[in-house]
Amino acid sequence: MILKILMALGLYLIAPVAVLAAPESRKDAALAWLALADRGAYAENWAASGDVFRSQITAEDWGVKVKALRDRLGEVVSRKLVTETETTSLPGAPAGRYDVVTFTTDFAKKPGSVETVIFMQEPSGWKVDGYFIR
Repeated sequence: MILKILMALGLYLIAPVAVLAAPESRKDAALAWLALADRGAYAENWAASGDVFRSQITAEDWGVKVKALRDRLGEVVSRKLVTETETTSLPGAPAGRYDVVTFTTDFAKKPGSVETVIFMQEPSGWKVDGYFIR
């Protein structure tokens, strides 16, 4: 559902994504997850994903889509935290606790991109259930 809402908003959506071990902050967790994506460890992203993510995309589809996108964008040149915002609502998403972490990322072929990692608090803890690039 979050995936469809973000697409409706016209954002370049990748897909919901992974959960990470309990880091010191969700910013650190987002950076750790992005590092997995940067090195092409997409199966690890999917295997550690939240319930929302796993209900919307298969591991195989995730790997294919993210690899194709990352091939078009090129290597990460730089990444800088822009915002980290806690909220209890997102457009079209169920009520809950969310943390939206945004980075300005320069890819080799697309400088000035904005990466957003969305965490959702699930019964088993905070999980990354959303990721998109615009």
